[in-house]
Amino acid sequence: MNFNPMAFIDNLKYMGIGMLSILIVMGVLILITVLLNWFGKKSKKD
Repeated sequence: MNFNPMAFIDNLKYMGIGMLSILIVMGVLILITVLLNWFGKKSKKD
């Protein structure tokens, strides 16, 4: 088993795409949660 540094550098692009997609999915889930909380809150009338 040997370590090829150039293969690691070539794979950084795919790792970046994966991390970006995870960030986008987390952002969408947070946005959905915030919107559901905003639409679901009850208005209090005195």
